[in-house]
Amino acid sequence: MAQRWLAIALVLLSSTWTVAVVAQPYPSKPIRLIVPYPPGGATDIFGRILAAKLTETLSQQVVVEQRPGAGGVIGAEAAAKAAPDGYTMFVGQASNLAINQHLMGKLPYDPLRDFTPITLIAISPNLLVVHPSLPVHAVKDLVALAKAKPGSINYASAGNGSPGHLAAEFFKKLAKIDIVHIPYKGAVPALTDVIAGQASLYFTSPISAQPYVKAGRLRQIAVTSAQRFALLPAVPTLAEAGYQVDITSWWGLLAPAGVAKDIIVRLHADTVKALNTVDMKERLAGQGASVMTNTPEQFAAYIKSEIANWARIVRESGARLE
Repeated sequence: MAQRWLAIALVLLSSTWTVAVVAQPYPSKPIRLIVPYPPGGATDIFGRILAAKLTETLSQQVVVEQRPGAGGVIGAEAAAKAAPDGYTMFVGQASNLAINQHLMGKLPYDPLRDFTPITLIAISPNLLVVHPSLPVHAVKDLVALAKAKPGSINYASAGNGSPGHLAAEFFKKLAKIDIVHIPYKGAVPALTDVIAGQASLYFTSPISAQPYVKAGRLRQIAVTSAQRFALLPAVPTLAEAGYQVDITSWWGLLAPAGVAKDIIVRLHADTVKALNTVDMKERLAGQGASVMTNTPEQFAAYIKSEIANWARIVRESGARLE
């Protein structure tokens, strides 16, 4: 009889403990935020700024985990295969969600099926910068020089298939010029070599370029958005020079597919609240980007539209992996 009551007590205790575990409020442990690019670039900067803010709003540590490589594919794959428990998120952007499948073919994840979008984080056009030694101050000067000396001007990119690579190839085809691509393993080494004069021009994010523009070590020529960028109102668009380019870089927050809806609702609410504070808007503006948030459903639709948009850009630019 004693053994029977002991067994019943253990079952009740076990059930009580299970309920207690299940009922733990989210989040109850640190959350990892996968950044699929090397340190120092735009994605890394945004990831670290957001992680610090979410640590405050979620009252739980959000730890950045760097997983660079293969144009963002390695980090995105790690996020897609993570447990859908709300304790893994990642910063996605155009390359690993909308571009790579058009250049690499089949990816080890499906950008639409294997993730749960949470919200956009920010948007920014690409900024065309040149080394000051290049005697150009406007797009027309660059086109004239490139036509006069075909194949003599090189341009850097953060890697094959990056938005900057495709922007340059698209512009190259529209302007009918011959400039040579030098792909780097990340935005920081690409920017470093342009600053040093090892490469002549670079389609980059204003995020990394602005300090060097202000210091006179780079010259900004144009932005790739359809209209002038509000944060750089004095910089003309490529469209103003007669080249209809409308390419915008963007960053967003996602989780693996299958995360419970109530967790996504919580992450969305806290992220949007954090991003729309005056402090966060000023910090991102200081890096050359505009805060842009939306609902998970809107973000999912945006990714789908960007996949179609980049398919056209890749096709029309003739860009390929080298």
